[in-house]
Amino acid sequence: MKNINININKYLSVKSGKYKKKYVFKAGDTVNVDYEIKEGDKNRIQSFKGIIIKKQANSTFTIRKFSGTIGVERIFPINSPIIKNIKIISSGKVRRSKIYYLRNLRGKQAKIKSI
Repeated sequence: MKNINININKYLSVKSGKYKKKYVFKAGDTVNVDYEIKEGDKNRIQSFKGIIIKKQANSTFTIRKFSGTIGVERIFPINSPIIKNIKIISSGKVRRSKIYYLRNLRGKQAKIKSI
């Protein structure tokens, strides 16, 4: 049953032309998202590297990273044209689909075991 669903998803994403790529990631994964920023008449690619704390069906995902000692979260739409690439750096082993408890943890406590 699982192989059939994967093949159907690949077929739909290629045939419809609606989706660019099919990314497979989940909460707890560390990812690097390259997205396009428009500044005036110039465009540039910026990357955002962090841990996925939430993924909502086929709509959005939330990434959390630390910039110095301050936690920064950013919400990305999955099928947005500004997203150029999503690279999965490591997969984490978590037992929840939304890991909001990471917001209260600092330093080594905020570490997630990798698979």
